[in-house]
Amino acid sequence: MRRVAGVVALATTLLVACDDGGSSAGTTAAPEVTICQPDVTAQAEAELPAVDLIEPALRAVQDEVGGDIEFFEINAVPHAVNVFVALNGATVAQQYVYVDGVLSAGQGQSASGGTFTADQLAFDPTTVFSTIRGQLPETILQTFYVNGDGQGNVKYAVLAVAQCGGALDIVVGPDGEIISVDPL
Repeated sequence: MRRVAGVVALATTLLVACDDGGSSAGTTAAPEVTICQPDVTAQAEAELPAVDLIEPALRAVQDEVGGDIEFFEINAVPHAVNVFVALNGATVAQQYVYVDGVLSAGQGQSASGGTFTADQLAFDPTTVFSTIRGQLPETILQTFYVNGDGQGNVKYAVLAVAQCGGALDIVVGPDGEIISVDPL
């Protein structure tokens, strides 16, 4: 529960912009504080990162590549999934993009980093955003990503932006539990 309270406190801090009012030496004027009050509603479900498309995207990549596949990263944005396949002993990343049921490939590029397999994925697409949306309902969730940590584990995280500015990298558990929050 302390982590969730910390997320709310951090998000509130990101929504506050301070100005020193041009104070000069010898003055002790308090800073002016402006609190952002967005005139918008919470992000629509249809505009959330498309975590429900990750499984069909991985099936499409498997059909295209075949064999045992390792990944550097899988990320979902609204309406699309990007899959970065590790090739040549994890020295090349081949990007695949899955949009509207169609898979396309980019050029492979030199890469390094932790990898993981599809068998390691264990997140619940129906609950992975639940805690964030409950604690920060007006925050825009831009990207959900999964990557290898270099030690054989996967990391699930969400890149989020406050409607009044400021960004957060929120690491979540497979069911949406908030593990850590880092301002960006």
